[in-house]
Amino acid sequence: METTQQVQYIEMSVGKENYAVKIEDIHEIIKVQAITDIPHSKHYIKGVINLRGKVVTVISLRNLFGLPDEEYTKRTRIVVVNHREESVGIIVDQVNKVTTYPDIQPPPERVGGVNGAYFSGIGLHGPNLVGILKLDEVLLSD
Repeated sequence: METTQQVQYIEMSVGKENYAVKIEDIHEIIKVQAITDIPHSKHYIKGVINLRGKVVTVISLRNLFGLPDEEYTKRTRIVVVNHREESVGIIVDQVNKVTTYPDIQPPPERVGGVNGAYFSGIGLHGPNLVGILKLDEVLLSD
C-alpha cells in the first residue's frame, strides 16, 4: 500500500479572510499576553513578548494587510513561527484548524488589495479559498 504525504497547514482567520501557514513552520500557538511596545517601529510591529525567557517580536497581520485594529477577544492568538533561526509571533483573530489542501493554485499578483507576493499559493477547500502565507515576504515586509 502506497501512502502519499500531504503537507499540513494551520488555518487561521484575520477579519473575514482565512490564511494558512505550513505546520512545520509553527513553533507554538499561545493566547495573547502583555506586549511591550517598541517605539519607532513599523506600523505592523506590535512589540515584543517574553516567551519563557526568550524575547519574541510580535507582528499584527491585521495591520500588515491594512485592516484596522480590533479589540483582542478570547479567540485572538499569537502564532509563534520559526523563521531564519528566530521566533516571531503573528497575531491573528483566531486559529481555525489543522488541514490539508487537495488543490493549491498559484496566487494572483494582487489579492483583495494585498500584495500577492505575501502568498505562496491559494488553497482550495470546497468553496473556500485560503491564502497560504509566504513567511519570508510577510516577516521581511517593508
